[in-house]
Amino acid sequence: MLVEALLAGPGRFNELAAELPGIAANILADRLRRLEAGGVLVSRPYSERPPRLEYALTQEGQELAGVLRLLAHWGASGSPASEGLRHLACGSLLEAQWYCTTCAQPVEEEEASALRHL
Repeated sequence: MLVEALLAGPGRFNELAAELPGIAANILADRLRRLEAGGVLVSRPYSERPPRLEYALTQEGQELAGVLRLLAHWGASGSPASEGLRHLACGSLLEAQWYCTTCAQPVEEEEASALRHL
């Protein structure tokens, strides 16, 4: 939920706390520290006295957001209330698909290969 809250742009601690009602301040601070240690977000001071920080997603954090959206959609797909994401332009159901950024083409699963580390 923190990653989602930061997708719109950087946020300060109190702004994030307001977007995540019910989370204790110590838990929020812990999550922010862990996400920063994991390279998902960075903190930047915006005030020295008292020390205050603003949080923003790193490139890795931005990429993680897409994965989290897919997981949330997958988790909700088992619910009878969820019918899936729809394309706003035409109303059709959406599905995730691999895409090659170099060729600018969708890629079928059988055309994809994973890098394997020896």
